[in-house]
Amino acid sequence: MLDVNKEILINYLNSLEQCGIPGCDCAVIHNHELVFRHTAGYADSKREKSLTDKNTYWLYSASKLITCTAIMQLIEKGLFDLDTPVSNILPEYKNLNVKTKKGLIPAKNPMTIRHLLSMQSGLNYDLDAPSIRKVVEETNNEATTRQVIAALANEPLEFEPGTHFLYSLSHDVLGAVVEVVSGQKFSEYLHEHIFKPLGMKNTGFELTHELEANMSDLFEFDMDNMLSTPSPNKNRYFLTKNYESGGAGLISTVNDYLLFLDAMCHGGVSIDGYKLLSMESIDNMRQDQMNETSKKDFDLFGRIGYSYGLGVRTLIEREKSGVKSPLGEFGWDGAAGAYALIDVENHLAIFYIQHVLNCGYVYDVIHPKVRDLTYEMLDL
Repeated sequence: MLDVNKEILINYLNSLEQCGIPGCDCAVIHNHELVFRHTAGYADSKREKSLTDKNTYWLYSASKLITCTAIMQLIEKGLFDLDTPVSNILPEYKNLNVKTKKGLIPAKNPMTIRHLLSMQSGLNYDLDAPSIRKVVEETNNEATTRQVIAALANEPLEFEPGTHFLYSLSHDVLGAVVEVVSGQKFSEYLHEHIFKPLGMKNTGFELTHELEANMSDLFEFDMDNMLSTPSPNKNRYFLTKNYESGGAGLISTVNDYLLFLDAMCHGGVSIDGYKLLSMESIDNMRQDQMNETSKKDFDLFGRIGYSYGLGVRTLIEREKSGVKSPLGEFGWDGAAGAYALIDVENHLAIFYIQHVLNCGYVYDVIHPKVRDLTYEMLDL
């Protein structure tokens, strides 16, 4: 019966080429077992190379799940807590200004770690902000993560911290927090505490020769014609040579990212027994952090049935939305169409990836369909 049901998801993934998706890869872990894996389409714009499980991708915002996990690890060690002011760790975030109709005024609320995790910091996603441009130019494109994030503190906030939700560079700031608190370069911390213990050998910020050789071509989506056209294979969130973006900078493979998701959906413990996070931290991550105003802001994202926790969407309502996963299912996605689902109740994780920018169709249609077909397939 399971094989018959698998066909439904296989057929759906194969059909995506007709919707303008050049290639995709989808994998499902259940009780530490790979119960589904299917690649469809091509890895290149000439349609000469079939997509395989060796292909690498820019994770874009699927990087955020890993960054937030690093922060939760440091909280577990008692090095700070969710409501620690960011300025205790990054002093330049002490005297922040907020935009108002009457001009700039000093922020009343301190920005906290919780505000960064939950995208309620007041920061925006302007990669061309004057302070960023200035530090990039002054360092001849060599500014470190810490230098860029220090410069960002000069930018005025869009609102008083804690009052609204705005998708932003908040998780990039968390990368600098990890560096200061751990005393390690961000990439080194991730390697030592997440990638190496989980066996993630093809994940990092550096586009090595091997990762580049296997990199899937990047495309851009035209919603009007449902077509993908080749796009320069660069990540615009790489602000300098030395900058490591906690929000969108990681490169990975499906096999690698599954190792991370597998640990997360099993209460933070990997198949080999490595304790990535405690269940308490995972519960904190998937707890709704939105106030009434912030929830309205988040709803503009169109993630129906979900709210936002600590760096993740979290399912808070099933009935009206018809979502087939259980309450508390959580995860996030990425700018080129990556999708991560973590379900600790069923010890289930889904990872879907494509390499197509500006594809609203993937968030509105493909991700929910992949999720619901998976639950039908496994009869959960």
